[in-house]
Amino acid sequence: MENGLIINRDVIMVGLQPWDLEIGGNFKNMAFQIARQNRVLYVNKPLDRKTALTSKLDPKTITRLKSIKKGVGVLEKAATNLWVFNPQTMLESINWLPPGRLYKIFNKLNNRRFAKQIKQACNNLGFKRSLLIVDNDFFNSLYLKEYLKIDFSVYYLRDYLLSQPYFYKHGILSEPELMQKVDIVTTNSLYLTEYAQKYNANSFYIGQGCEFEVFEKKTGHIPTDIADIPKPIIGYCGALLSIRLDIGLLVSIAKNKPQWSIVLIGPEDEGFKKSGLHQLKNVYFLGHKQPHSLPDYVHCFDVCLNPQLVNEMTIGNYPRKIDEYLAAGKPVVATATKAMEEFAACTYLCSDLTGYLLAIEKILASQDDAGQAHSRIEVAKSHTWEISIIKLYTAINNHQNKQ
Repeated sequence: MENGLIINRDVIMVGLQPWDLEIGGNFKNMAFQIARQNRVLYVNKPLDRKTALTSKLDPKTITRLKSIKKGVGVLEKAATNLWVFNPQTMLESINWLPPGRLYKIFNKLNNRRFAKQIKQACNNLGFKRSLLIVDNDFFNSLYLKEYLKIDFSVYYLRDYLLSQPYFYKHGILSEPELMQKVDIVTTNSLYLTEYAQKYNANSFYIGQGCEFEVFEKKTGHIPTDIADIPKPIIGYCGALLSIRLDIGLLVSIAKNKPQWSIVLIGPEDEGFKKSGLHQLKNVYFLGHKQPHSLPDYVHCFDVCLNPQLVNEMTIGNYPRKIDEYLAAGKPVVATATKAMEEFAACTYLCSDLTGYLLAIEKILASQDDAGQAHSRIEVAKSHTWEISIIKLYTAINNHQNKQ
C-alpha cells in the first residue's frame, strides 16, 4: 500500500460485461486503471448451452466456442499487467428452473466449473492471494469466494438488474446473498448504495469515471454521415434500448419541432427498430460507431440529450454519457432522476415533453460561450476513473485496517 493505493496485488475481475463488448464498458475501464498498479485477470462470462444454440452467429459466441473446442484465444494479454480469459467450459442454462433446491444444486455446479477454470488461469499467471471483484454477476459468481479461497472480495454494483424479470426470478435471493458474503460492496450511484446497505453495512459509493480527455479534444473532423444533416442537431449517443429510453418522448420532440434534426447514434434494440421514429423525416439513425469516433459526432451536436424512461432500472443508474457530453463542453438536456441530481447545476433536467422543448429552445436561443463550456468540462474532469479507483482502494484499505 502506497499513498492509499493498492499496488502489486493479483486481481481477478469477473462480471457480465465481456471484453469484446461492442460499446465501451465501465468494468473494462476499471480493469485498465487497476492494471496500472496491479496484475489483472479479466474473466469473460462463460458461455451457456442456450446461448450456444440460439446465438450461433454472434461473434462473441463464435469466439467462446473456439476457446472451448480448439483452445484458441483462451488467455490473451490485452495490455501491460492485464490478461483476458475465455473459460474453456460451458455452463448449464438453468434460469428456467423454479427457485429451490434443484436450482441451487445446478448453480453450485456451474460455479464449481467456472471456479476451476479461473484457478487454472491464475496458476498459469502465478496469481496468489487474489483480490476478487465481481461486477453485477450474482449467478455465476455467487460461490466464487468459497471455491477460489479468495483473500478479499468486492461486489461492484452498477445496475439494478432486479428490475428485469430474467434477473429478478433468482436474483431476488442471489444478489442479497452475494452482497452479504463479500467483504465490501461498491456502487456507482448513491441510490444503489442505499440499496446495498440493506444487506451489507460496508457498502460504499465510489462514483464512476469518464475518459474526459477523449471527448474534450476537438479534432475539427466532421464525419461524412453527419456533415449534411441540417442544423440544429439535437443528438443522443449510446445504446438505443427501449427499456431505458423514452421513445414516445423522442417522437413527440421530433413531431413538435420538424425544423430540428434528431440524431441518434448507437445500436438499436427491437423496440427502436420497430418504432415510429423511423417514419419521421427529421430523425436520423446513424448506427453503431467505434468508440474512438464518438467524440467527433458529439462535437457536431448543438444540444445533447439523455431522454431516459423513469423506472427501477434507470432511476438510480449513473449516467455515464452525461460526463461524456460535459467533457465535450456541450449543453445537456436530460430526464430528471435521482442519479441526475448530481448534475443539476450544469444540465437542464426535465420531467415531461414541455420541459424538454423549453430547455432545448432556451439553449438554441442563447449564445453558448467558452466559460459555460469550460465549466461543464471541469465537472467531467472531477469524474475520472483514477478518482473512482482510488475510492475503491480506500474502501478496501479501510475495511482491512479494521480487521
